[in-house]
Order: sequence, then structure tokens, then C-alpha cells
Amino acid sequence: MERTSSSIWVKGVAEMFASQGIDLPRLFRAAKLDLQRLDQPDARFGAEQVSELWELAVAWSGNPALGMSRELTARYVNFDLVGYAMLSSPNLRTGLENLARYLALISDAATFEVVPERRHCWLVLGHVGNTRRVPRQRQEYGLLALLTMCLWLTRREVRALEADFIFPDPVDAHPYRAAFGCPVRFNQPATRMLLDGDDLEAPLPSRNPSMFALHERVIEERLSGLGNARTSYRVSEEIIRRLREGEPRREDVAGSLALTDRTLQRRLQAESTSFQQLLDEARRELARKYLAEDRYSLAEVADLLGFVDQSNFFRACKRWFGLPPGQYRRQLAGVTGTLPAQ
Repeated sequence: MERTSSSIWVKGVAEMFASQGIDLPRLFRAAKLDLQRLDQPDARFGAEQVSELWELAVAWSGNPALGMSRELTARYVNFDLVGYAMLSSPNLRTGLENLARYLALISDAATFEVVPERRHCWLVLGHVGNTRRVPRQRQEYGLLALLTMCLWLTRREVRALEADFIFPDPVDAHPYRAAFGCPVRFNQPATRMLLDGDDLEAPLPSRNPSMFALHERVIEERLSGLGNARTSYRVSEEIIRRLREGEPRREDVAGSLALTDRTLQRRLQAESTSFQQLLDEARRELARKYLAEDRYSLAEVADLLGFVDQSNFFRACKRWFGLPPGQYRRQLAGVTGTLPAQ
């Protein structure tokens, strides 16, 4: 399954590029993309295409911290209909949980979780479905967009307590500290931001159950048109979310989707698939992602994919790719250009 981002989100990013002096027609020609698609609300851009736009924009601007500006993010970021559903939510925590629920409308190449940490919560951002490395600027801009959204929803100053990034230390960390207004750390296990529990529970000024119900219906219709309302899609996303904790159990995934195990099996069968097949496909997709990133050892990749035994991971790689993981990693390096630093 090709992962994609909405043209509305990509248009906001492209307009941010243009504000920094980047020639958009030239940029899109270089990436072999049709600039006119930005004005088609239902258009989608592939995950690899969006990454290439970021790579070119960073290179042409000469700015390794491109997009790391709260002012720029506030001006150009666009969460589309999902943003309005969040705006109608009762409090910030629920709004962010609704973002996690409906993120696929904006991008099914991104992952987002709200993870409790005592009385606070981590907002954890990631990407899936990519063979080439996701440019650090793309993911870092996404995290800053989340903070910007929190400010917009609450209409007050929400301060992050800490911001972590999976990427190495930049040459200059000042733009990060200025944008997030909190301590920042690099070379961390995840790209994430810690928010105070009081901020998360504060009622939103625009909360409106009737408007939320209206937005929810429209979002569900759009997701259905994309194929993302299918049970198999929702199960795949839940599997991806749980794999770091070990191999997920079908019964637990069913419960998280408010389904009985039997109902889940019946719905997957109606969609000509099974839980085991979706688990295998999710692992294969993530294996390509992790093996393309040399910061993970093969043992770590096996753990991230929920394999108890490394030998099972090796056998799975030979079945998926026709090669053991080490050889497949070297093959990916040749395709993606020697695994450049993020």
C-alpha cells in the first residue's frame, strides 16, 4: 500500500518553502511533480515524493533548520477538516486523540500517539511506508506543527516541557530551542514532545459536540473514499502502533477497536485478509523502513518488529525480500544513495 499525504497539507508546506525564497515551479519540476495538483483538494502525494520535496528545499535554501520557526508554522500549517474536528473537541487531550484517530486524512505516512507519562503526556510522531530516509526537517516540522495546533486549539500559551528528536545534534540547536521554548534533546528513541496534564485537560473555548459530530461524519466519508475506513486498514495501523511492545495479540487489537475477536475475524475475512496476513505485511513495511536507517542494529530491528527470536526475523526477511537482513540493508544503501545522514 502506497502511503500518501493530502494536497492540502503539502500545499501549506510548499507555501512555507516559497516564503523562504524557494522557486516552487522549479522545485516541483525537479521532483517530477505537477504543481497544479496542490489546488486539487482531493489529490494526494506519495510519501517518497514529499520527502524529496523537503530534501530539495533544504538543499536549495541552504538552511538545515528550514521550517523550524513557530511564526512560519502558524502561518502555513493546515490540518484541514481534522483541525476543525479537534477544535470542536471538549479538551486538548481529546482533540489530540481525535487527531491520532483521523490522521490518515492528512497523511497515512505519519504516525501519532498520545502516550501518558505520570500526569503528563508525550505526543509521539513518526513515519511509516518510506524506503528512503525521511528528512529530519520534515519530521521536526511536523512536531512543531503539533505545538502550533495546541496553541490554536486552546487560544492560550501551551508550553512544551521537553522536546526530543531521533536525529543527531544539529550544527546549531538555537532554532529548536527558540521554536519549542523548552529543553531539546537529540539522538533520542523517538521524536516527541511532553505536555503538562493541566494543559491537556483544559476545556477548549470552541468545544461543540454538535459540530464535532458533523465534522466526524464528513471525515469518515472522506476516509472511506480513500479506503482508510476499512477494518483491515484500522487493524494495520493498530498493529504498527503496538509492535514495539512485542507481537500484538489479535484479541487485544480487536478490543482497542471496540470489536469482539469473532467480529474482527469476520470483517477481515469479508475484506479477503486475516490478522496474520496484516501482521506480516506491517512487519515487512516497517522492516524496509528500519533497515534503511543504519542507526538501528539488526537486533534492534528484530525487537522493533516484535520478534522474540532473531532467527525468525532472518527467516522473515528472506521470505519478504529474498535476502537476509544484512544483505538487504546493503542493497537499500545502493538504491537510496549510501544511507545519507538524516
